[in-house]
Amino acid sequence: MRCFIAIDLPEEIHAALTRQQAEFRGALARHDADARWTRPEGIHLTLKFLGHVPEPKVEAVIESLASLGGFDKFSIEVRGLGFFPGPHRPRVFWVGVEAPPALDALVTGVEGAMEKLGFAPEQRDFTPHLTLARFKTPRPQPAIEKLVAERAALSLGKFEVSEFFLFESKLSPHGAEYRKVARFPRARA
Repeated sequence: MRCFIAIDLPEEIHAALTRQQAEFRGALARHDADARWTRPEGIHLTLKFLGHVPEPKVEAVIESLASLGGFDKFSIEVRGLGFFPGPHRPRVFWVGVEAPPALDALVTGVEGAMEKLGFAPEQRDFTPHLTLARFKTPRPQPAIEKLVAERAALSLGKFEVSEFFLFESKLSPHGAEYRKVARFPRARA
């Protein structure tokens, strides 16, 4: 089963992302852009992508994540827009995530737990973000860049993180479909 570990977003954040995507899509519709837009209901904050996990190992993943001992509740603000690797040759268009060190601590715990099970550690630094679109061809996107500059201080809202999930990702002709396999609530008061 294809799996990843992530924080799910509340409905009000999904609604705000849907509105923003519609505006950016409208701006791109007048240009020759090859963007593949993420379905808003499928946007989540990925902590660790695992890839294919054999069925017998899924239980070990769940047990390992459950044994992390919980985490402190923290708030996230969905704010800012940008591109990976940068605006001149973008592959990913994202909205940013501002969070306290507790998010980094959670990611570090998840990474360590998964590394003990044989999953390769992430080679890049963790940069919390929500993917809005991916570009097939990395080339400047002036229509989006203009809107990004106009919305530099845009906030799409805040929410408290009190749980994360192990998700299954099934690829289909209509895009990825996600199913929550296990829930990991915070255990600390």
